[in-house]
Amino acid sequence: MKLPPAIHVIERGWLSSNNILLFDGDVATLIDSGYAGHAAQTVELVESALAGRHLRRLINTHSHSDHIGGNAALKRAFGCAIFIPAGIEQHIRDWDEHALLLTPAAQRGERFDHDGVVRAGDTLRMGGMDWRAYAAPGHDRDALVFHCPDVRLLVSGDALWENGFGIIFGELLGQPGALADTRATLDLIAGLEVEIVIPGHGRPFADVPAALERAYQRLAAFETDPERMAKNALKACFVFNLLDLGGLPRERLESHLASVPLFRDVGTRLLGMGSATLADWLVSELKRGCALVEHDGMLLPTMAA
Repeated sequence: MKLPPAIHVIERGWLSSNNILLFDGDVATLIDSGYAGHAAQTVELVESALAGRHLRRLINTHSHSDHIGGNAALKRAFGCAIFIPAGIEQHIRDWDEHALLLTPAAQRGERFDHDGVVRAGDTLRMGGMDWRAYAAPGHDRDALVFHCPDVRLLVSGDALWENGFGIIFGELLGQPGALADTRATLDLIAGLEVEIVIPGHGRPFADVPAALERAYQRLAAFETDPERMAKNALKACFVFNLLDLGGLPRERLESHLASVPLFRDVGTRLLGMGSATLADWLVSELKRGCALVEHDGMLLPTMAA
């Protein structure tokens, strides 16, 4: 599998989304900017990849913290224009930390000013190719994906990964319809001519039918068992918190969970667990999955942030 030479993917680990550079001669467009805690590293990585070229434009696939967190730092460093999905414009303008899932999930972000919006149906010239923006609700109701039919490439954000897709937050937050939206987005992708997917997390991949089959299987399991969906989401969100914090005293875990709306509300409403029960369950599950260790009273992530 080989990407066109005008596309450079900076594959990131946990906390930050991938950064996708598309070059048009001496200028470039960047898709997604990673997490705020990694902003300085993101600037360094992008500067190195630019190799003296100009970052003209930054586009976000959606509004979650691991995709917009470097926006402000990149604009300071390179003077790039920032374009966001049209559906999140008011949230960004008002810097609504609840709507952006910062406060509910105890995540960080730095406020930024945007210069324009991208709407479903728009065509963008990036990397010498034309890309059509499509609405991709589910993981985030205002998300976009970008498809280039000429070379059968898809920039999928968190709508499709090689092994699944992003957390379906709408269902966790009491907004029915997100499961159906996720299925509709997978159907959309399945109907496009795609040979390579560049996801928001993980490596680019070419076996798109197999990835879609895994995604449909995961979605069907969530549709059948919403509790499973909630448990997977809380584990992923807590590991994100733990990586961001660098560690958490075990004695503070219960109070931390009680203070974070997503953990508190989903634990009670969907799982029937209070903070103490949820704390014990999380530690047991994440130890069993080798995602954390407990050492000298500290809960520590087993992977690097």
